[in-house]
Amino acid sequence: MKVHSYNQLFVVLTVCMLLGCNKEADKKTDHKYTTWSSYLGDPGRSHFTTLDQITPNNVSQLEIAWRYNAPDWGQMQMNPLVADSIVYGVTAALRVVALHAENGEEIWQFGDSLQVWHSTSRGVSYWQKGDDKRILCTRGADLYALNALTGTPIPSFGTNGKIDMRTGMPETAKEKFVISNTPGTVFKDIIVMPLRISEGSDAAPGDVMAFNVITGEQEWVFHTIPHPGEFGYETWDDPNAYKNPMVGAANNWAGMALDEEEEIIYVPTGSAAPDFYGGDRLGSNLFANSLVALNVNTGEYLWHYQFTHHDIWDRDLPAPPNLLIVEQKGQKIKAIAQVTKQGYVFVFNRLTGEPLFDIEEITVTPSTLKGEVAWPTQPIPTLPKPFARQSSELTQEDISPYAENREELLAFFKSAQKEIYSPPNLQPTLLLPGYDGAAEWGGAGVDPEDGILYVNSNEMAWNLTMTVNETKTNTMPLGERIYSSKCATCHQIDRKGLVASGFPSLVDIHLKKSKDEILTIITQGKGMMTGFPTLSDSEKDALILFLFNEEQTSSNNAKKEITNTTEENPYLHGGYHKFLDSNGLPGISPPWGTLNAIDLNSGEFLWSIPFGETVSLKEKGYPTTGTENYGGPIITQNGLLLIAATKDGYFRAYNKLTGKLLWEYELPAASFATPSTYEYKGKQYIVLACGGEKLGTEKGNQIIAFALPNP
Repeated sequence: MKVHSYNQLFVVLTVCMLLGCNKEADKKTDHKYTTWSSYLGDPGRSHFTTLDQITPNNVSQLEIAWRYNAPDWGQMQMNPLVADSIVYGVTAALRVVALHAENGEEIWQFGDSLQVWHSTSRGVSYWQKGDDKRILCTRGADLYALNALTGTPIPSFGTNGKIDMRTGMPETAKEKFVISNTPGTVFKDIIVMPLRISEGSDAAPGDVMAFNVITGEQEWVFHTIPHPGEFGYETWDDPNAYKNPMVGAANNWAGMALDEEEEIIYVPTGSAAPDFYGGDRLGSNLFANSLVALNVNTGEYLWHYQFTHHDIWDRDLPAPPNLLIVEQKGQKIKAIAQVTKQGYVFVFNRLTGEPLFDIEEITVTPSTLKGEVAWPTQPIPTLPKPFARQSSELTQEDISPYAENREELLAFFKSAQKEIYSPPNLQPTLLLPGYDGAAEWGGAGVDPEDGILYVNSNEMAWNLTMTVNETKTNTMPLGERIYSSKCATCHQIDRKGLVASGFPSLVDIHLKKSKDEILTIITQGKGMMTGFPTLSDSEKDALILFLFNEEQTSSNNAKKEITNTTEENPYLHGGYHKFLDSNGLPGISPPWGTLNAIDLNSGEFLWSIPFGETVSLKEKGYPTTGTENYGGPIITQNGLLLIAATKDGYFRAYNKLTGKLLWEYELPAASFATPSTYEYKGKQYIVLACGGEKLGTEKGNQIIAFALPNP
């Protein structure tokens, strides 16, 4: 482990000197929404602040207050935390850094000097009891507890400062891919952990687990695939689904929201695995694709709502819900709002689970795939209306006017299924909103007192097509079979990838990476790619030989069989193909990204605008198109919406009442992350990570803080 090269005493003295060691930090007001010591601002995930030094009138004067150059380059999705005048963040290679809030100087760094980690992280969690202050972070399947002032692991937590989160899972999951790239939710002395796991037939179960922050011991577990006798068990046709090695997931990966006063944690879950074909997991599949309310102290079930029954579209809930107060019929209601990939906003009474707007169960098209039984109905809220276009609404006029191959796009459009919840089959389905969704993991922001929700949205259509599984035969060499089963969906059978969709070519990979580097990626994953730790050593070797075009030199390779991960499903997903024109731009008409303000008291939109620019079209004088975007906003009480997120690499400020653009700044690299804001010595700062890399943008390595110029 690499801890910054100071000895521990010197680090403590340095921190004390920087912070004053005079209880000044403890004099900060405890008023709600003035700090940023929780992921997305507060346990209710509001993205909201009452700090008011930066206003709609002076936001155009913002300038860079400090920069931190991280030791590694690439995508940083993290939302910085700020506690005791220290900014905590995570770099592209999962190094945790502590920076002084006034100048960005590094105080400590916790990382791994021997191993490069290729995953992504959306930040860390903070816990404090008296003088005991801890940062909780993850790397791989391990959860670490670090001294918040020194960055050193706390020996009394687990074993030498870490626990393997899989120790709280069934024996069948002990070797499976399990990580967490979203911060856990802290309450009293426990932390509830989101988990990212495989989405294939090798997925671990998506159990929600709480651990003791002090000792690392498991406090409770909630089974999202219910066990016998548990509520929801009967929603799986297979009575052994909870222990079926071919079925898993239904996990929370996007993070959770917490009502500290009511002591309720709200857990949004993803689809059951495997994705896209559910013949081995028939039924409505509780608690997949659900918002589940639990007693945060015990994990006891309180209520739930399922947003997609028997999901075969990968319609995970992509972000934590937002807690807020809404007013209906003169009554103030403690509410919770959940945004979805489909572009819907569902609003509930957070204490009872009662919907605050009517929800209709509509009849949808049945599946034609052998063994698949699509659920006959799906829920659609009557209000608010979707904040993204739906495939069923599109007409031929919605093909992009900028496309040079418009007739080709039109031919595909006419041939594709476009109904709401068209089931995946061997013919193409135009999926809009697409796989990544309308709403993204950056999530929505709210003004928690006035009931207004602000959400940025993607409008990228994709081609969803299934293929017959040919890997069930043993006629091809082992490495090729593993590649076809595990890799071809994203990187394609010809290994040329889908660069426009974010999946790189693996042709000539031997010229770019060593076998050891490839082995690490196969085992641990990289970025949003899951790892395959359950592959045996011989299977990994065979896959590497295939990728390096050396497979035929292994004389007995073709005789070996896949021992641990045979793909038994009769159908495979045909790959992640965006619906693009010949220039790589979206095949549908703009806007391709939007920013929306929705009044959840009435369910009506206040405003909706295109979000972001397509540079190539802007240079030709075309109107604002909007663009793909990842990362959420900051909402200020005094009228601002502050957001980066866009592919064009700008940081922008809007008037939250009207959607008017007030200011924009071109960042050194795109920021696919949610900013944070804090105050230090009477000065307000806005800090965000600029890592780029996603969507084909240039890599970056900076954490940047903005502030107003000194008077």
